[in-house]
Amino acid sequence: MSEENKKQDELQEEVQTNEQEAQETSNETVEEVKETANEVVEEPAAEQVQEQDPEKFLEEFNWEAYEQGIEPIKDEKLLEFEKLVEEKLKVLDENEVIEGTVTAITDRDVIIDINSKSEGVLPRNEFRYNPDLKVGDKVEVMVVRKEDKNGQLVLSHKRARQLKAWERVNEALEKDEIVKGYVKARTKGGMIVDVFGIEAFLPGSQIDVKPIRDYDQYVGKTMEFKIVKINPEFKNVVVSHKALIEADLEEQKREIISQLEKGQVIEGVVKNITSYGVFVDLGGIDGLIHITDLAWKRINHPSEVVNLDDKLKVVILDFDEKKSRIQLGLKQLEPHPWDKLDENLKVGDKVKGKVSVIADYGAFVEVEPGVEGLIHVSEMSWSTHLRSAQDFVKEGEEVEAVILSLDREERKMSLGMKQLTPDPWEDIEKKYPVGSKHKGVVRNFTNFGAFVELEEGVDGLIYISDLTWNKRVKHPSDVLNIGDEVEVIVLDVDKDGRKLSLGLKQLQENVWDTYADKYAVGTDHEGEVKEAAGKGATVLLDGEVEAFAPGRLMMKEDGTKLKKGEKAPFKVIEFDKDAQKIVVSHTATYKEEEQRIVRENKAKMQSEEKATLGDLDALAQLKKDMEKGK
Repeated sequence: MSEENKKQDELQEEVQTNEQEAQETSNETVEEVKETANEVVEEPAAEQVQEQDPEKFLEEFNWEAYEQGIEPIKDEKLLEFEKLVEEKLKVLDENEVIEGTVTAITDRDVIIDINSKSEGVLPRNEFRYNPDLKVGDKVEVMVVRKEDKNGQLVLSHKRARQLKAWERVNEALEKDEIVKGYVKARTKGGMIVDVFGIEAFLPGSQIDVKPIRDYDQYVGKTMEFKIVKINPEFKNVVVSHKALIEADLEEQKREIISQLEKGQVIEGVVKNITSYGVFVDLGGIDGLIHITDLAWKRINHPSEVVNLDDKLKVVILDFDEKKSRIQLGLKQLEPHPWDKLDENLKVGDKVKGKVSVIADYGAFVEVEPGVEGLIHVSEMSWSTHLRSAQDFVKEGEEVEAVILSLDREERKMSLGMKQLTPDPWEDIEKKYPVGSKHKGVVRNFTNFGAFVELEEGVDGLIYISDLTWNKRVKHPSDVLNIGDEVEVIVLDVDKDGRKLSLGLKQLQENVWDTYADKYAVGTDHEGEVKEAAGKGATVLLDGEVEAFAPGRLMMKEDGTKLKKGEKAPFKVIEFDKDAQKIVVSHTATYKEEEQRIVRENKAKMQSEEKATLGDLDALAQLKKDMEKGK
């Protein structure tokens, strides 16, 4: 048999025992009445009984003689007797709610007198909500049965309370009355409370003004509550004990706030700890210590400084009488760490500290408790490629730095890490002289070129015009990729401006030297129109070099103009090696007049070249004559 079944059997036996005891008590009472009647009414005549008042009649009536038929009683006397019984002893209906008086209380039962032929016996646990119950108290009970199998009157206080509970609950809410309730059990989010026989919900936040850490301490207690909400549809009742406390505290709060002054030091107890601060009980009113006012040093959570129930001395920073808000400070009771900073510390000194906070723009380093300096990301490396501070340091890591600036009045300090290593630009002209060749890594692109890192902190720029000889480049990505390792030549050094000019094509053969003969004026080549615009088109000759064709020279024999993607023969009409420029014409391949002009231009150029060579020969001969002393 389970433990629960055993308990139920014991409870049932207990109730039966109580009912038998009550019946015996009732029977003894009736017997006493009979004995009294026998003693008093031994020789009364019918006329004498008629003259007596009802109470005296009941006292003097010979019950034994009546039961044995020794003394006959007239019918009218019996009717009179029944009327007296109805007046003296109440005739009860089942489910009727009446008021009774507590006549006795045992460890398990409560005896209730309802002025009937017998008393009722109720389990004491029906009154657990009222631990102060005593003999003589008036209580409401419901008549469950007028007689059980033992002839005992069966009453229920619990059912009587439930019957009138909703009326009382609504009335208490309407009149804002205080009610008593018995805390039955703990449930999710709060407690279950018996109020007038109804199970009401007490939210955890409404138990007390301070946070509750041990809910079980309230189970089994009888407390006072206010009814704050009723939902008749779902038969829900919500009560609050906190509302009673708050009403009492309001006056205390006003009195406490009226005595406060800014800068006043008072004592309090840590009531609650949150991520943003600490609530302190000042003796009836709460104040908040914001996390930034707990300590001079940077902390991640208030629990690093205080614990629940700690007694603290705090200073009042500010307060609002209307809103009952009090702002407190803890760190203000200690000297500011900057005031204790070594007076001999100056710019240029090396310091060590722990990285406390990392941001994209830099890292804060605590060099003394409560004294921090900022290392900007640009001061972490000589490299001009700005990266995140997390690429250089980690939170909690101990680092060494140099003081770059120190302002004691503003309490600001800037630090640098790169200053601990030599500046690579100090001897840049020796390490990277003009004409020297080096290997580097492509780090970044711009519209006008590519940046190549030769070493940490030393970058050079390859202008877009120095990337290749034979290709017209619109963007560096047409030739290079980020991360490529390339060999470059130094074209120019600007130490003061911290700039290096690099070249890529200069390490390659200048194909324009070979183009001078291949694409001489008057030569014909197969070309493909790559891009066509209003003024002309870009034409790829022989699949290796780009040339320019004016729009008017793009006309075909049928009068239409060449379009993008079309292939056609072209004649070179202009070649400029220095400018790396070739101009071609499609119309010159089939128009005789234009062909003649091209031949004349070619002959003119050849003549100019010969004249130039002749001048050079004359100068050479003059040099020889001078050397011979002529």
